Amino acid sequence: MAVDTVSTNFKLVRESDGLTVDFRPLQGLWTEEQYLKLTDQTNHFIEFTDGVIEVLPMPTDSHQVILLFMYDLLRTFLAQIGGKVLVSPLRLQIRPGKQREPDILLVCDASDPRRQNRFWQGADLVAEIVSPDDPERDMVEKVADYAEAGIPEYWIVNPEAETITVLTLQGDAYAVHGVFQRGEVANSILLAGFNADVSAVLDAS
Repeated sequence: MAVDTVSTNFKLVRESDGLTVDFRPLQGLWTEEQYLKLTDQTNHFIEFTDGVIEVLPMPTDSHQVILLFMYDLLRTFLAQIGGKVLVSPLRLQIRPGKQREPDILLVCDASDPRRQNRFWQGADLVAEIVSPDDPERDMVEKVADYAEAGIPEYWIVNPEAETITVLTLQGDAYAVHGVFQRGEVANSILLAGFNADVSAVLDAS
C-alpha cells in the first residue's frame, strides 16, 4: 500500500485493487484548491460545493454512447463557426467554491478566455445525460447550478423518460424551450440551425 499525501488534511490510499480516497473527516471543510489537487490526481468523477466533495458513479456504456453521439453532432456543427466542445471529465467552475463536471460543455468561440486549462470558468452551453442513480441531480440541482453560472442553454437527455429537454436562460433562471420526445427534433436557441433527432440520440449504439 502506498499513500499519496495531497495536503496535510487528506490522503489518497492506493491499494492493490484500486484507489481509496480518505476524505470523510473533511466534509464541509474542503478548500477549492484541495478539491482541484484531488481531481488532478485521480480519475474519479468528483464535484465540489462549498467545502463538500461528492464522488459520482462511473458512467455506463449506454451513457457514454449517447454522450459521444451528442458530442459528434455538436463538434460537427461547431466546426463551421469556430467553437469548441469537450466532454467530461473536465471541471467547470460555477462560482468560486463550486465546481461541476458537465457531460458536455462548449463555447461558441474557441478562443473564449473562460476556457482555461485546469478548469473552465464558464460555458455557453452544457448538456447532461441523466443518471438513473439520482435523476434529481441533473434535473433539479444542476438546473439551479448552471443558471447560477449564467450558462445560456442547458440540454438534458433523459434516457428513462426518452426525452431531450432544452432550457434557455431568462434573467437568472431557466425557461423551458421544449421537451422533445421520440419522433421529434430538439433544437437550440443559442446555436441557430443546430438540432438533434431524439430517436437517433436515444438509439445511438
